[in-house]
Amino acid sequence: MIATTGKLSSHHKVNIPKTCNVANHLPRMAREVPDHPAVIVTQSRNAQGKAIYKTLSFAELEALSNRYANGLHTAGFQRGARVLMMVRPGVEFVGLAFALFKMGVVPVMIDPGMGVKRLLDCVKQVDLHGFIGIPLAHVIRIVKRRAFPGVKHVVTVGRRWMWGGDSLSQLAGKATPRFSPVPTCATETAAILFTSGSTGPAKGVVYEHGMFDAQVRMIQQQYGIERGEVDLPAFPLFALFSTAMGMTCVIPDMDPSRPAQVDPARIVEAIRDHRVTNTFGSPAIWRRVGHYCLQHEITLPSLRRILIAGAPVSPEVIRTMRCALTDGADVHTPYGATESLPVASISGLAVVEDSGPQTIRGAGTCVGKPLPDAEVRIIRITDKAIANWTDDLLVPQGTRGEIVVRGPMVTKCYYAQPAATTHAKMADGDTLWHRMGDIGYLDESGRLWFCGRKSQRIETNKGSLYADQCEAIFNQHPDVEKSALVGVGEPGQQEPVLIVEPIPERFPTGQRVDSFCVALRALAADVDVTRDITRFMFHRKLPVDTRHNVKINREVLTSWAEARLS
Repeated sequence: MIATTGKLSSHHKVNIPKTCNVANHLPRMAREVPDHPAVIVTQSRNAQGKAIYKTLSFAELEALSNRYANGLHTAGFQRGARVLMMVRPGVEFVGLAFALFKMGVVPVMIDPGMGVKRLLDCVKQVDLHGFIGIPLAHVIRIVKRRAFPGVKHVVTVGRRWMWGGDSLSQLAGKATPRFSPVPTCATETAAILFTSGSTGPAKGVVYEHGMFDAQVRMIQQQYGIERGEVDLPAFPLFALFSTAMGMTCVIPDMDPSRPAQVDPARIVEAIRDHRVTNTFGSPAIWRRVGHYCLQHEITLPSLRRILIAGAPVSPEVIRTMRCALTDGADVHTPYGATESLPVASISGLAVVEDSGPQTIRGAGTCVGKPLPDAEVRIIRITDKAIANWTDDLLVPQGTRGEIVVRGPMVTKCYYAQPAATTHAKMADGDTLWHRMGDIGYLDESGRLWFCGRKSQRIETNKGSLYADQCEAIFNQHPDVEKSALVGVGEPGQQEPVLIVEPIPERFPTGQRVDSFCVALRALAADVDVTRDITRFMFHRKLPVDTRHNVKINREVLTSWAEARLS
């Protein structure tokens, strides 16, 4: 039996019109529910620390985005121009994004949390025409001006200093509140979104208007999201999906580049104050919020669903957050990537009652069944490019291989990186398969299981080991905060090394190192996939990605382990 599931059918297929501008969702909402709250932000706090909010209705947000669009057009921004957008989450971010979409201008979005050097590496990949940013971003642009040679139009969000250009408030103040979105086609570039670079160099993913539109419809259909709900998106880009779906978007009071440092009390406060029904965020956020709710015996009855994504979600995080929910509500973990989202999804109930116990026995992480419009297959593992799809790439059902997907939400290329595109895409007639770079398998019921990143597999003389599949075994130890499996040596002869980050107060010293290792070896010996892991190291703080603060940088840890062993 070949490994394939989630085939497209005429019944489920998302129909995207040839003329499609994702920004059209905002004026539609402004016409249909003009007075309904669109965006809510924390403006300040009173003497008691209580949040004071600012609210914009859909009609007000539509008028603001139109003023932005008219002002930017007057300032010289033209359809097709690529514009770096470095703006904090809030009213300006949402209004500007929709303004640029309406104009047919292409916003370029890069995670500022990756640091200045890596951010500039991303900037150099794109031939930018414009720059819209907060004052600090403009300071970086001035100091590192060689990275921005083609930028002709600049706009400051906030106070403008000596760098010229226009301020956003000045442009909006002079502009009219009416603007008709340009009739972009479904295949026209809508945005360039950079990957986090957590498992390699960050790459600019080219999004088309039709892809964004498909994502909106697929997410709304999958989770039964209704107009009038209240969303709290802890990842800035998802604020745009909130608006497009007709939800009130509550911008969380947090630093989106440091989700692991979120103040859980402020997340709970926003959920309670606005009766939030839907929320999306990294596992790092919900681990903190879940523990906070347990500690303070807090329930969140308004929530209907919590979407947790960005990295494999442990059963423990799911169980903890489900304790804060009431009847009928659940946690969901969508699976996908910047290049293709959503692909599959599983409910927290299914994890707790079924797949979770299998995960801690080495089965990998179940990410659920593919969505109706996502076709998923498993192919043999290779690091080489594959130009065209052939059926002999498929592996038998239940066999681990690379996950590939196609559907209306799958992007077609990386910006100005033909080699990366060649390695990630396979042509199949007039469609493309995206290679996820993840190892997994499909079970008998068609559920997809994730085992680890292909680039992070360990190739020993006895076969391959996959990081996430193995680490779940050791993460059960009560003194383990998290762990990372790396391979030392040449592929084919690598020695598996487990690097453990203990909970801070249980970091082993002296004789406790030996006893800790004995306990870990006992866990390893009890499961087939970990039986050959016998070497352990301890690390104070495992490095994680900047976007979700949860994906472990195993490449850095491999070098660290090699240096210690040598």
